[in-house]
Order: sequence, then C-alpha cells, then structure tokens
Amino acid sequence: MANRLTRHFSDRAKEMRASEVRELLKLLQVPDMISFAGGLPNPETFPANIIREIANDVLMRDGAQALQYGITEGYAPLREAVAERMRKKGMDVSVENILIVSGSQQVIDLMAKVFIDPKDTVVVTAPTYLTALTGFGAFQATFESIPIDAHNMRMDIFEERIARLAKRANPPEIVYVLPNFQNPAGVTMPEKNRRRLVDLASEYDFIILEDDPYGELRYVGKDIPALKCLDDEGRVVYMSTFSKTLSPGLRVGWVAADPDILKKLIISKQSTDVCTNVLGQRIAHEYVVRGHIDEQIERIKKIYSRKLGIMLRGMDEFMPKGLDWVRPEGGMFLWVTLPEGMDSSELLKSALKKRVAFVSGKAFFADPREGLNTMRLNFTHPSDDLITEGLRRLGSVINQEIVSGWDRPPESVDRKMEEAVKGALIGKS
Repeated sequence: MANRLTRHFSDRAKEMRASEVRELLKLLQVPDMISFAGGLPNPETFPANIIREIANDVLMRDGAQALQYGITEGYAPLREAVAERMRKKGMDVSVENILIVSGSQQVIDLMAKVFIDPKDTVVVTAPTYLTALTGFGAFQATFESIPIDAHNMRMDIFEERIARLAKRANPPEIVYVLPNFQNPAGVTMPEKNRRRLVDLASEYDFIILEDDPYGELRYVGKDIPALKCLDDEGRVVYMSTFSKTLSPGLRVGWVAADPDILKKLIISKQSTDVCTNVLGQRIAHEYVVRGHIDEQIERIKKIYSRKLGIMLRGMDEFMPKGLDWVRPEGGMFLWVTLPEGMDSSELLKSALKKRVAFVSGKAFFADPREGLNTMRLNFTHPSDDLITEGLRRLGSVINQEIVSGWDRPPESVDRKMEEAVKGALIGKS
C-alpha cells in the first residue's frame, strides 16, 4: 500500500532527501562509536543549573503567559535584548528589525518561501552548509557554486559569475554565505572581501543571507565586522542562534532584516509554526539580561579552544603525508582534504568498522561530483580523550587505504602519495 500512496507526493516532496549528517547522528547510539560527524555543542557547556533557576523563576512569576501562545514576531523583551547586542557589534538594527525563530535553520526555510520560485538560482560556496542546500533545494532552487579558498568565497570568481548571471532573465535573488568559521570548511572571510560583497549586492541587486551561528566562538585573532555592519541599504539579512552559545534544545534563534522583508518572513512563519517556543524565549531573555551570556561564551571558548588544540595536535601526530587540513580561528569544525582520488564515502565504511565516524565532504557540495576526497570533523562534542583516540583510529584507516592503493586515477597521483604508498606511513601535513 505504501508504494501506491507515494504517487500522491508533490514534485517537491519527491526530490527531498534525508540529511546525511542527521542520519549519521544515529551512530551516536552505537556502543564505542567515536563520532566526529555531528555539529553538536558539548553538553559540558550547557548551563543546566542556571536554566533550571531561570525556568522556575519565570514559571513562578508569569507561568500563565510563558505557557501560552505567543506572537509570531517573538517575545518583545527578547527582541530588544537581541537588537541591543547586535548594536554593540556595530549593526544598525532596532526591535522592528528582529524576528525570533525556531533556531536559525528556520530562516533558510522562510527565506526560500519568500524569495524562491522553482528553478530560481541561489548562489552558495563550494562547499557550504549542508542544510542550506537541502532547505533551498526543498523549494526546487538551483545552485550556482563558488569555490572557496583560505579566505572563504573566491571573490574573483564570484565577481565574474555574478556579472554573467545578472544578465539572465531571472538573476539570483539570494547569495548565501557563512563569513565566520564557515561550516564545513572553517574558513573566515576578510573584511575587504566582506565590503566588496556588500558593494556587489548593491551593484547587481541581490540579497545576502548572512548565516552567523559561530561568530562569537573565536579562539584566536580579532573579530571582523559582520556583513550586516557594512550594509546601509537593507540588503543583508542576518541570522544567528542561541544554539551554540546557550542550548540547542531551546530552539531559539533570530533574524535581522529590513522591515519590508521581515513582514513577509513573519507572514510565512505564521503558517509554519505560529510562534517560537515561548518558554524557551523567556529563558533566553532572562539569561541575557541577568548578565550570564558573555560569561557563558567565554567559558565555551576556553573549552572549545582546548579541544581544537587537541585535534590539531592529533592530526599532526596520526595523519599520513598527503593530507591537508584547515586550521580554523574559531567555530566547531576541521575540514580535511584527502589525497586526490580517495573517496571519503568509501573511507567512511572502513572507519565505521573501527568505530569512528565523520561526514563525507561531498554532502556539502551542490554538485555531488565534487568534494569526493574531503571530510568534515567536529571537535566540540567528543571528550578530550576520545578526540585523540578517534584520530588514532581514523589515521590508521587512512594509512591502510594508502597502503592498499585505493582506486585513484593514475594520472593524478602526485609524488607525495607515491612516497606514502612506498612506506612513509606516518607524517605531518
């Protein structure tokens, strides 16, 4: 019967695919599995006792309202608290620019509903956030992928592409970017490139969707102004979340946008979930106004900075020659490039047998033919000891692939890999 019923699916539903990362999260339930796969905050950072105290106070003081439906725009005091924090970072916003959402992931869904018709083009980086691809893809968007380098989006390539795309009958409406410690690659966009991107948005008349879930998780270097700080035309829609700095379980994030755009996002949200978790909003608000959030962020940064250091040392110790990896200044991920010709999806099968998991890099590319020899590693969730042990296991698996001589195109084998195959099994990138 089920097979007969699927004929009723919409064309859009027929194209939907499960998130590879979400499927891999099931591996956390496997005994002895060390997972670098999910983008999970470490539970050690969750301020459970403070949240318990705040929740009790909110329910004692105003339980009837905290447990009732709320307005779609969000809890007004939280909207003001968010706007104030954004103003301190140089963004020209007020409460009228803020919509509270059910985690920033919802913003992608709402932006797609408001801006995307079937076959419209969204410009993304290659690689980019996996669920941005599935979110926009669910509304039958097509993608224009811009390669990245150590400075995030390749602006030289983007300028050439956008000039060409702007001449089409339906030029791109949205350019989606993660300027800070990009997921998955961990690279950060320098200020001059941010300014150029905002200028191009004005020149070619497109909207920038700035996704910034990790911006406050910087471990080295200086903060760089958000694209929204550089925007004086309302072309930048900024999204962020409390999921990485407080708790993902609260499902509270926000979007800051021009009032005309925000109105449509609000109307779209009304048909999606009516309102964001009201109790969660109240808790987030109290956490901010009681002065806990900045102290919490510093605590998280200390823990994650330590874990990143452990992972980088483990990579140096256990990974064979011929691999490259990004050394991020912040965020939650390490991006690894394997020798050319090696398929990380096939490698994952061997890794799972050794009870270690990661995400194959191709999941982060709009074109599934790209990124075959890349993978993403999360360093925030595993314990310190498990990071080291997981990398030891993973390094052993990669070494074995090199020794066995994976199915690589002969013309693409470089000298480093020839040396590795001959016996230089352990080395440094």
